[in-house]
Amino acid sequence: MSGAQSADEPFETFTGDGTPLGIRRRADVHRSGAWHRAANVLLFDADGRLYVQRRASGKDLWPGAWDVSVGEHLQPGESFLDAAHRGLVEQPGISGVELTPLGTLVHATVEVPADGVLDNELQQSFTGVYTGALTVDAEEVADVRTLDRDTLVAEIRAGLERHTPWLRARLERLGWC
Repeated sequence: MSGAQSADEPFETFTGDGTPLGIRRRADVHRSGAWHRAANVLLFDADGRLYVQRRASGKDLWPGAWDVSVGEHLQPGESFLDAAHRGLVEQPGISGVELTPLGTLVHATVEVPADGVLDNELQQSFTGVYTGALTVDAEEVADVRTLDRDTLVAEIRAGLERHTPWLRARLERLGWC
């Protein structure tokens, strides 16, 4: 099953305090700055290395950048945990991973004026451990690799690769940066 994005994908929108406002199109939400929900997964291998994914070139935001293991917008009526599990199936092609919430719901904003993007998300992050084969969806993910903490942080600080603001923010929550 492909998790390919569409400008017409329906997003539930909210006020900053989480009050539902209704359904809007993905493209409108990212242009207007409407609050919407997203789940992130930081997936580790048995040796504590973090899986990071390179976003596919067709993504509307940060194509080709390294990102969290899984990032998934919620479908209308979906829970954060269900979206995280769906994202694990759609992006790296895995299931059955036990996920643990990483802190509480956060309000996160990234603005990219040059691209006309104001991304306001109500985000819940999760962590999990997985060791095994991945079957990535090429429409979603260009590559996956595992990195230890020191290597990833050094890479980000040196600007050796392009990383999404969401990856940097989640690493800060882990106390890595």
